[in-house]
Order: sequence, then C-alpha cells, then structure tokens
Amino acid sequence: MEMTAFSFNSVVPHPLLRPYVAKMWVFESSGRLPDQERKLIVPNAHLKLTLTYRNGIEARVGDNPFLQRENELSLTGLIDTPVILNPFLDAETGTIIIEFNPLGAYRCFRLRYAEIRNQITDLSDLIGVRAVKLRSQLAEAGDAPRKLQILQEFLIGQLEKYEADPIYDHCIHRITATNGLTTVAQLEKETGYSARWLHRKFSEHLGTGAKNLAEILRFKQFYQAYSTGASQHCLKQHIYHYYYDQSHFLRAFRRYTGTTPTELQGSMNELSTKNFTS
Repeated sequence: MEMTAFSFNSVVPHPLLRPYVAKMWVFESSGRLPDQERKLIVPNAHLKLTLTYRNGIEARVGDNPFLQRENELSLTGLIDTPVILNPFLDAETGTIIIEFNPLGAYRCFRLRYAEIRNQITDLSDLIGVRAVKLRSQLAEAGDAPRKLQILQEFLIGQLEKYEADPIYDHCIHRITATNGLTTVAQLEKETGYSARWLHRKFSEHLGTGAKNLAEILRFKQFYQAYSTGASQHCLKQHIYHYYYDQSHFLRAFRRYTGTTPTELQGSMNELSTKNFTS
C-alpha cells in the first residue's frame, strides 16, 4: 500500500500579526491516513482560522462531528478535548491554518467565544457578509501564497477595529510565561480583581476560564516532549513539575488525548506530532 505523504510548511506572519498569531502554516497531503492509524489533534490553547482550498476536512471534536468542504473558511474555538481529523475525501488535500494565541482572536473578531468553545464554525455564520466576501476573494485567488496574503490583509484590517484589554492581556502573559503554573489566586492578587470577574473576562475573550487555560498549557509542555520522543527520565521530570502525582497526570492525559500514554505511544504519526509541534 502506498504511504500517505504529508507536508507542513510554516509561514512567517506579517509583523503586525506576530503578537497574536502563534503559528501559520500550509498543510498538504496526498490522501487519508490508513484507518488503523490514529488521526489525533491534541488541544494546544490556540483558536484556529482554517481555509480548505483543496478537498475538505472532517473532524470529530469529542463526540461532535464537523465537516468543512472545499473552499470553506472556519473558525475553531478554544478546544479542550481531543480532536480526530481526516481529509473529507481520500484525495489530495490543501489547507491553510492560522493559529491565534490566547491574545489573538479577540483582537480580530468580536464574538461570544464561550459559545464556540469546542466548536468548528463557518466564519460567515459568525461575522456575516465580511466572511462571504473574503471567501469569494480566496476562491478566486490562484495559489496558496496569494490566499495567505489575502487572509493576512483581512486580519490586519480586523485588528485595527478592536482595542487591547490590558488586564486580560497581563493575565495571559503571566499564565503563558509560567507554562500554566500561575494560579487564579495569584492573578487576583496581582490585578486586584476577583476570580469571578477574571473568569468572566476570560470567557468573553477566550471562551474558557483562566484555570482551564492553565491546565491546557501545563499539558502542552508535557505533550510536546512526549510527542517528540523525549527520554523516560525527561518525561518523569515533566510529570512531577506540572502535576501533583501520577494519577493527576493520567487524568489529564486521558482528558486531552482520549487514551493512555502506553496506548498512544504505538500509534503516534506525523499528523499528530507535526500538527502540534511545528
């Protein structure tokens, strides 16, 4: 059987977008992975703008199925559950993905982010005619570099419309700088705002609370090491730096991957590693 070929081509964002975009890349494949291989995407605290310019993608977020057809544009909200992803048809696939860090999406789109948590939503359902016009421009653009240029120009225009929220941004910087080890109690002390107020602010701009974001970022540090083949000694250091004990860690692993470390180890593939770490 011929192996499915994948390519992950990283793109450097425009300087105006760099504070808000965690990564931008073009994913292409020659078809689907074999049925026996796991097509797992693990939460990484990024919201994603996705353009399927060749073929489409089908996804299952938790128990919910989603389908994005060719030349459609979607926004994926904050994900805190494992995602299974595959090309829609077993054919050549081309997808552009722009991943916003937790500072980014709210600066480009004024949405009810709690309502799109763990959802993949057509952008036109969220921002209406602006997305319809953008989708038309993208469909007419000849190649991936031109589509990327159009997408970035659109996001820069969106960025100019919305002001930063300094309290929220400060909290995000603190949580990310400590890889999720900053507590809500520490944020209360630093900002002078209550846990309830901070939770409302995070829900408004990100779709989830500070505690949940911190938990995702803690697991992200471990999974980055795990998915790139770190030694057992290194992995144990990660566990006890970020988790109280092994059972605490195993609960987190099952929550974000849907399986155990032993079960997953034998089914890691290029899709689940490069998508997360590239």
